[in-house]
Amino acid sequence: MIEGSCCCGAVQFTLDRPPSMMGTCHCSRCRKVGANVLVFVARDSVSWVQGRENVARYQPEAPYTYGRCFCRTCGTSLGEILSEEESFPISAHALDSDLEIRNRFHEFVAEKPSWYEICDAAEQYDGHPVTT
Repeated sequence: MIEGSCCCGAVQFTLDRPPSMMGTCHCSRCRKVGANVLVFVARDSVSWVQGRENVARYQPEAPYTYGRCFCRTCGTSLGEILSEEESFPISAHALDSDLEIRNRFHEFVAEKPSWYEICDAAEQYDGHPVTT
């Protein structure tokens, strides 16, 4: 069982299986909301312990489509934890349990700030990774 929470503890959840992968997004939006290291989870693996009602969603204007969730009390970024998709990203930093998976890719590297140095061998993409 993998446990997750916000900084103040008002939001708590568990995952009944590990995330399928981890990636790092360097786009300005993910950096600003503090959720650039993401893990992808199956919707049916998420169970709420407490605080689902304390999760708020910021829905951006077009052309952006992905809403970003956060704790109403402390502001901890929770990725897309309220998504209705079968699989979605949540902030890796919201997980309290250690993970065995490692970073698999870097996306939007073209938007990465010059002061940030990528220090792993994960694949790098200027935009979203190309899926085949």
